Amino acid sequence: MSRYLLRRAGASLLTAVLASMLVFLIVRAVPGDVVAQMLGQSGDAGAADSLRAFFGLDQPLWRQYLAWIGHALTGDLGSSWVRGQPVAGMVGSAFLVTAEIGVLTLALATVIGIPLGIVAGIHEGGLIDAAVQGINLVGLAAPVFWVGLMLLVVVSSATGWSPPMIYASPTESLGDNLQMLALPVVALVVLQAAACSQFVRQNVVSAFRQDYVRTALAKGLPLRLVFFKHILRNILIPLVTFMGLIFIQILGGVVIVESLFAIPRIGRLLLTAVETRDYPVLQGALLVVMVCALLVNLAIDLLYRVIDPRVRLS
Repeated sequence: MSRYLLRRAGASLLTAVLASMLVFLIVRAVPGDVVAQMLGQSGDAGAADSLRAFFGLDQPLWRQYLAWIGHALTGDLGSSWVRGQPVAGMVGSAFLVTAEIGVLTLALATVIGIPLGIVAGIHEGGLIDAAVQGINLVGLAAPVFWVGLMLLVVVSSATGWSPPMIYASPTESLGDNLQMLALPVVALVVLQAAACSQFVRQNVVSAFRQDYVRTALAKGLPLRLVFFKHILRNILIPLVTFMGLIFIQILGGVVIVESLFAIPRIGRLLLTAVETRDYPVLQGALLVVMVCALLVNLAIDLLYRVIDPRVRLS
């Protein structure tokens, strides 16, 4: 187990390095730079050269990357070129809110999607299965931004209520915190719960067609016993993998809902950094999101052995 953990950690570290290179190159590929944003089209050439030298943009790309990643390894993501604040603090506080939305969305999608998928799979071909699949189809077809917009319109027009515009952390006011995150979470849950339900249904249906399940049912074992002892155990590993992928997708969807619901966190931070060509903020935010995705994948690999000790870690 320890040898496997070291190998996986090493592979994740290598992937993180490659991801950091990709982030750096993508940011530099954005047309224009912060100097053009500051000085405009009619800026003085001498002033532009001085600013580029001040920001280190006159250095070769490989040297800029090494300087950035060297500081990042120590936890220093630099300072915002626009705000002058430390990037680590800006990204850290923003990502905590994004992670909260992601965790709440994943929890609700799991609580809603797994039972629906199980019920639909057990009643394959029946009215319950058809109803659940119809719900899943609507959830999968509805774009996140459209669901969020409809929630804003319908909820505000029907009840006159709108979410608070100022973010409050759970420690400050749990009620205000949940009120502000309620609609964004629901907008994300619609798609992810439908995806989870459909995935679970397909795996349950497939499991019921296996010979070992048919044999257990033919011997007269109760359906509940067969499900929990045989079917559930065998769908847990693909389900854990799928839920990890869902969490990573949720992080991407959060960028949309944060902008839609005016939540000034990682999504707004990224958009503002792109608009102002604030490279340190953009690089730092993207790097944190990518590292989080790698950690989720590593945790999934380690959970395999916890779920089923028979799984060989190689």
